Amino acid sequence: MILPDKVYNFLKWFCLIALPALSVLIAVVFKVWDIPYSVQITTTVNAVAVFIGTLIGVSQLNLKK
Repeated sequence: MILPDKVYNFLKWFCLIALPALSVLIAVVFKVWDIPYSVQITTTVNAVAVFIGTLIGVSQLNLKK
């Protein structure tokens, strides 16, 4: 699977910048406000980031072939 450039660039930004920032924001804000499930939500966000990163890596490998 080869991703179009626009999709690749968006996913790369989303995976490397947006999702980790969101994860930290959730962890900190939920802790300050005693909102439950912060660990579960941040783990889920990080798992999505790893999944998207894997898709990006597979796409990059296919492009190099």
